[in-house]
Amino acid sequence: MKSDAGKGLAGEPRVFVTTCWSLILSAANSESAEQKARDALAELCRTYWRPIFSFVCRRGYSMEDAQDLTQDFFLMMLERNWLEHADPNRGRFRSLLLKSLQNFLNNAAERTHALKRGGDVEFISWDDWMAEAPSQLSIPAQALDSLQPEQFFDLRWAATVVEQALRRLREECEGKGKLRLFHALSGYLTAERDEVSYTKLSTALGVAETAVKKQLHNMRQRYRWLLRDEVAHTVADPTEVEDEIRHLCAALAAGTE
Repeated sequence: MKSDAGKGLAGEPRVFVTTCWSLILSAANSESAEQKARDALAELCRTYWRPIFSFVCRRGYSMEDAQDLTQDFFLMMLERNWLEHADPNRGRFRSLLLKSLQNFLNNAAERTHALKRGGDVEFISWDDWMAEAPSQLSIPAQALDSLQPEQFFDLRWAATVVEQALRRLREECEGKGKLRLFHALSGYLTAERDEVSYTKLSTALGVAETAVKKQLHNMRQRYRWLLRDEVAHTVADPTEVEDEIRHLCAALAAGTE
């Protein structure tokens, strides 16, 4: 994940006019657009469930309780009163979500649950999600022990952004019949120049080194644009994208060093 992510490919949009988060903010107090805002919020919840679940676990809850609390938190967010209080001045979606989650857990610790958390509604099928969306991030045990819950939340958030961008890139390559190329080059998207052996890649792919260099260059550009697009969905103002990317790069560096 590079902080210069998003110079973009020629012809790609450089300003993100409507994103999930900006849609939520603009429609929060609009009856006609409320359902679209709720759908956008639900999509963000489905995308970023792992940082939420991980944070709850790091606060000392068992896996089963963390699953229940995460479900309950999602349901609380999808209520209209949360949308109405989605104030852009309170920060980016990541920051607002973490603050809301902290408040939710503080209240959850104080109240008595007469029913199973979340009632009869299941927002996520945990078995399906664990199987379909496994985390690809390998976190050293030392980092896990040293990170505070808030730092771990940001680390998982950053990892989710990266994984979403990679998933989209993979789908694009597959749609173009270039899945083999993706598997061969995706491990080098953020590698330094001296870490890439174009000779080995050329032999493995059966194409000239110049072609490998061009393909990797194009794939890196597309990957950076997709990263930027993923981040843009969680900020209200496009001018915040670069700063958010820098924050997430720092979170990844702190968790994987």
